[in-house]
Amino acid sequence: MTRTHEKVRYSPEGKHHGYTRSTAAEGVEQALKMLEGRWKLVILFHLFGGRVMRFSELERAIPEVSQKMLIQQLRQMEADGIVRRIVYPQVPPKVEYALTDWGQELCPALDALLTWAAARPEKNAEAS
Repeated sequence: MTRTHEKVRYSPEGKHHGYTRSTAAEGVEQALKMLEGRWKLVILFHLFGGRVMRFSELERAIPEVSQKMLIQQLRQMEADGIVRRIVYPQVPPKVEYALTDWGQELCPALDALLTWAAARPEKNAEAS
């Protein structure tokens, strides 16, 4: 039987910014908590690529989400620094949403996660 801990070659030096296993796990957990929510990832994918969308455009793009839930998710993402809310002082009010630069940096990370998930071996192969 092979010992798992000998296979793991986690090095806290270099590009891991001095994380230990515990602090790395905590950091990833905190990052995932920012993305928790039924609609946050859908909102992100609509705003990637520098897209700026009005609230009503987001509502039309995601018809399954209620207005209350969309507002709630956008406010949480704004508080976390992922989404920027742009309010134009006019009547009727015009509000647009865009990703912050930091929010836009999620794109390659989520792309890597998607690639990782797509490469999942079939369950039958795991059993053998």
